[in-house]
Amino acid sequence: MRTIVVTGSASGIGRATCDLLLERGARVVGVDVHDAEVVADLATPAGRTALVDRVRTLTDGTLDAVVANAGLATQTPPDVAVNYFGTVATLDGLRPLMTGTAAPRAVATASMASLMPSDTELVDLCLAGDEPGALDRAATLVETDLGHLIYASTKTALCRWVRRHAAGPGWAGAGIPLNAIAPGVVETPMVQPFLTTPEQREALAAQVPMPLHGFMAADVPARLLAWLVSEENTHLCGQVVFVDGGSDVVLRGDATW
Repeated sequence: MRTIVVTGSASGIGRATCDLLLERGARVVGVDVHDAEVVADLATPAGRTALVDRVRTLTDGTLDAVVANAGLATQTPPDVAVNYFGTVATLDGLRPLMTGTAAPRAVATASMASLMPSDTELVDLCLAGDEPGALDRAATLVETDLGHLIYASTKTALCRWVRRHAAGPGWAGAGIPLNAIAPGVVETPMVQPFLTTPEQREALAAQVPMPLHGFMAADVPARLLAWLVSEENTHLCGQVVFVDGGSDVVLRGDATW
């Protein structure tokens, strides 16, 4: 039986991923700010430390895979704390528990928003590991009516972090495939406020064109996450896999980078 940690487990993609992994016979340790086996706030350093400590205790220090899925879409500084710093702390903090297991795997949930306009300064501060500076920059973006750049910036930084680290000694060198997924519009509680009227749905569909089947339910990215942390995934390394109904293709055409 594989033991897998899933953050953001109480709802949305995380909940769907937990349900799918449980159906397939895994032991799942859910992490969220409520209704989870591990209750921890990944927006704070203390919460991130508590996550690692609690998972180490629950798993006797041995873990097969991590799905770092927790995220926010508020276009405020907490997005930075959770989406980037919380995700990186989850992956780095739990990585030692996967060394030595037969088929260790790790995946993060990014977003097709990584293709959208972002703030270069915020992205660079994230990648430099400067959380106070990144939070200050996000606050400045809100104050200057540029808050709409925050979410995309956090996901852009996360994708770059995965690309920069996946082939290194701590991940590929330790036999751990590290990848990310980039979903399009998923009809989850987090996204629902943007889908309450036909006009809102049309506006979001114009921004995120998804010609293949349109908006998706949470079980769609969950199936991809489940495969990425399965024993079958032996060689995918540092990839950001778009599960987006074609929005990447529409927006980028034949450009693959």
